Amino acid sequence: MRHVIVGTGPAGVVAAETLRRLDPAAAITLIGREPGPPYARMALPYVLTGLIDERGTWLRKDPAHWDRLGIERLEDEAVALDPAARTLRLASGRTLDWDRLLLATGSTPVRPPIPGLEGERVVHCWTLDDARRIAAAARPGARVVLMGAGFIGCIIMEALATRGVQLTVVEMAPRMLARMMDDAGAEMIRAWCERKDITVLTGARVTAVAADGGGHPLQVHIDDRGTPRVLDADLLICATGVRPNTELVRDLADTDQGILVDEHLAASLPGVFAAGDVAQGRDFSTGGFSVHAIQPTAVEHGRVAARNMAGIETRYGGSLVMNVLDTLGLITASFGRWEGVEGGETAVLAEPGRFRYLKLQLAGDRLVGALAVGWTEHVGILRGLIQTRVGLGPWRDRLLRDPTRVAEAYVARTQAIAAP
Repeated sequence: MRHVIVGTGPAGVVAAETLRRLDPAAAITLIGREPGPPYARMALPYVLTGLIDERGTWLRKDPAHWDRLGIERLEDEAVALDPAARTLRLASGRTLDWDRLLLATGSTPVRPPIPGLEGERVVHCWTLDDARRIAAAARPGARVVLMGAGFIGCIIMEALATRGVQLTVVEMAPRMLARMMDDAGAEMIRAWCERKDITVLTGARVTAVAADGGGHPLQVHIDDRGTPRVLDADLLICATGVRPNTELVRDLADTDQGILVDEHLAASLPGVFAAGDVAQGRDFSTGGFSVHAIQPTAVEHGRVAARNMAGIETRYGGSLVMNVLDTLGLITASFGRWEGVEGGETAVLAEPGRFRYLKLQLAGDRLVGALAVGWTEHVGILRGLIQTRVGLGPWRDRLLRDPTRVAEAYVARTQAIAAP
């Protein structure tokens, strides 16, 4: 059996290792277009903070890891797929035959169509090379503008703040973390950031960037809720979202937001699977299909796809939307259907002055979603209650009165189910 995996992020790496365990005799090729060992993009901000060096981003630290497993690793780019012939052509000119193909091609940062964004002092934080460029420019006192205050943007924001820069965050949405936090929680996060001397502009957008090329600051033009402003910046960082890399199967496979896959992570082409940020797979909470660009989903996708590629039928139960974020010491989390469901009920406890907020979303007697700001002790329990779909029984009404009792509810209900 010949297995080819395109993509060396967490999904591709886990898939390759799983295939080797399940099929010791198979030929396995792992292809990544970036030079150097496979690494975790989500670790890049920690390089900027100094918590780790570049080696700390590597998914596997042993340089001999792939040779020892008998996995061929290529630094190349897949450029054309022939599903009928089951061949894959690479940028180097080499053509690979495959029996099973996994596309774990990840995603690419979106750069908005704004005049001036093509300059050399405008960067993403998506590759090791990006991180090197940011580290060189984001020195203490440097003026930095960060476009985007979503999940990735806020991780980058924390890294920049630890470097002592003068930081302004510009977010088009009316609140920070618009896809993982409601208005009340987002306002607490904004206030927390401003206490840390970060300027946060929500409902604002960059309209143009100008540079004279003479070493002078960038002129970042902003529409701040209808008021034009100009910010001087030594560096502009884009964190304005990503798009799945579906180009390889464009006009070949069924795609939507990403590559559409079934409950076995199989694409619409025979022998082809998809995993990670590029895969539009089952959503645990809704039963629909969504792209969940988070590392836990990528890892589980890789494991399940590999089992099916090896002929071991394995269903994927769906990924839970979850985000846990440390913003300069303030821990925030969102899980599942945190916006609530039709006919559901909501329990809320808010202490803005203490930066503490807890919101539970219930459907019947089950917890289906949750938000937490400053409640670190509840993060694992909230996830457990949602993923187990355990019925709360009498604890439903107790949680509606006091949502902080989720730990008691979890212990009581899981013990009741376990009892004979």
